[in-house]
Amino acid sequence: MALIHCNFFSEVLGLSCSMDAIIPEPRRSLDGKIQEGKKLYPVLYLLHGLSDDHTIWQRRTSIEWYVRDLNLAVVMPAVDRSFYTDMARGKGYWTFISEEVPSIARSLFPLSAARKDNFVAGLSMGGYGAMKLALTFPDRFAAAASLSGALDVSQVVKGVGRAWKDEMRNIFGDLKKVEGSPNDLFTLAGNVAASKWRKIPLYVWCGTEDFLVEANHTFKTRVDLLGLNLTYEEGPGVHEWSYWDRKIQRVLEWLPLAKQQQS
Repeated sequence: MALIHCNFFSEVLGLSCSMDAIIPEPRRSLDGKIQEGKKLYPVLYLLHGLSDDHTIWQRRTSIEWYVRDLNLAVVMPAVDRSFYTDMARGKGYWTFISEEVPSIARSLFPLSAARKDNFVAGLSMGGYGAMKLALTFPDRFAAAASLSGALDVSQVVKGVGRAWKDEMRNIFGDLKKVEGSPNDLFTLAGNVAASKWRKIPLYVWCGTEDFLVEANHTFKTRVDLLGLNLTYEEGPGVHEWSYWDRKIQRVLEWLPLAKQQQS
């Protein structure tokens, strides 16, 4: 595997950005020469949480080791504290993550654009971002996973403290209008349930002592009522990396990757 630290300019954001990428290395013959023929790899877009950046999955987990035998590329972009949203007063991070990042990543690395080869996962704010991407664009992603995700955003924005409310208004605008908006996962899930993509595989895990566990319970209840294809798991755990390091391995086992590679 090749670990690539990538700096690039975002036309959407109007600033220099960074992402890390783990890319399978091409096969070599017995004499050490790289075998000819370009292969496009399946890709997992792996998203960070509220207080982190594109380096955090490398620094807190062994993700590079975990994907070593999967023939899977991993792209890890940075989106600041944006909640993967075109901010009401700020930058257009939703357009950045949903349009620009995949386009730039595919221009730089040998990544497949086929739906069957594209996956997204994340933790906390990144779990929300992963579900938002897959439920908005089920025609682009074959599966999505959330670890300890902030999945009930209409409740998240009601958090305690003036500073938090001010930050949420900068991101979402009028907080009374978050529910039912394109930023509301339940609205997006309802759209998917009424479409031909209703069987897109979704995976959610949360620790039973995590402060976001009730939001995950709400997500499970609402998605189950809609009849979507959700695998929900929980177990002892708080909002902490020792759990996410283990559970990202579970996500990699769960991904329909082997089947997709064979098709």
